[in-house]
Amino acid sequence: MPAHPRYEMPDFFRDALTTHGVMDAYNARPAYQQNDYIGWITRAKLEATKQKRLNQMLDELKKGGVYMKMKWNR
Repeated sequence: MPAHPRYEMPDFFRDALTTHGVMDAYNARPAYQQNDYIGWITRAKLEATKQKRLNQMLDELKKGGVYMKMKWNR
């Protein structure tokens, strides 16, 4: 089974985490979640979809206890 690709954090992604004050919450997440969020958001074909996904991630990080609309406990 091939390993999942590891995604580099784009500047717009880092800027959003910093601007919204959730970088610490993001860094507290497991590596697989960090990587999933980057891949999921950057693979969006439309800018509107990318923004919607980015907003969902930011909301989940602010709220805590949620990952990809699923309950998540640390």
